[in-house]
Amino acid sequence: MLKLIPVAVAALCLSTSAFAQVKPFPADFKTQEITTNGATIHVRVGGKGPAVVLLHGYGETGDMWEPMAADLAKDHTVIVPDLRGLGLSSKPASGGYDKKTQGGDVAGVLDALKIGKVDLVTHDIGNMVGYAFAAEHRDRVNRFVLIDAPLPGVGPWEEILKNPLLWHFRFGGPDMERLVAGRERIYLDRFWNEFSATPARFTEASRQHYAKLYAQPGAMHGGFSQFAAFDQDAIDNKAFVAEGKLTMPVLALGGEKSFGPMMATVMRFAASNVTEGVVPDSGHWIMEENPKATVALVRAFLDAKP
Repeated sequence: MLKLIPVAVAALCLSTSAFAQVKPFPADFKTQEITTNGATIHVRVGGKGPAVVLLHGYGETGDMWEPMAADLAKDHTVIVPDLRGLGLSSKPASGGYDKKTQGGDVAGVLDALKIGKVDLVTHDIGNMVGYAFAAEHRDRVNRFVLIDAPLPGVGPWEEILKNPLLWHFRFGGPDMERLVAGRERIYLDRFWNEFSATPARFTEASRQHYAKLYAQPGAMHGGFSQFAAFDQDAIDNKAFVAEGKLTMPVLALGGEKSFGPMMATVMRFAASNVTEGVVPDSGHWIMEENPKATVALVRAFLDAKP
């Protein structure tokens, strides 16, 4: 089930609301609400050519990808969903926040758009959703770029969990949503500041934009649920690895002041054809801190001849 709305019209409609775009996608992008797999996924689609899917992570929405989408749309069909529970996608109380289920969301979106094979570009939680999709639909992924976040259960996962900066992976319990209700900006600032090489590059306008989106009813629950599913994700990912490593070309990018070359170390446990890359002068928030270098690295990889 699809509903089509030109992005320019959607931006106008939202301009007086809490969800005004920080930087709108190009005018030829349209938004669609695609109902699939027990959720309604908000998707931006634009451009022409081979398909590429961009998946965001926690603390942001698909809005983060505007610079990448604008570049790739010159010669690609670009599909940019909001993950279930986040952004303008639905927030199912019934769950489905394990990444295997969300990989099914991606498959459902592509089926609704009548798109078969794609390139994948993913960041943070998007890495985990993208990996689940790629592992279950290996014949649908041409090339796969993963940026600056580990995969539950894969490689040095248990060692990564010991990093005190990742306290939020285990932040849970019955009071967590009550603790942050009305304080979403305070909570999210911790991530935007601590995971940045240069926090000022995550601008005040961006912080206000995302904090308002995460203050929507059910949004913090959806965010916490992404992390609460990690134990199940680890079980699923170990099973995926046992079925065999991914064989499509993989680019593992880490921010210079964040995961750096560790991204490639992680992915070599799950894929057999891994290229290592580092986004210079950047922490975790690659599209805010150094979008030009990130786009150039991704573009070079996607454009490389087989």
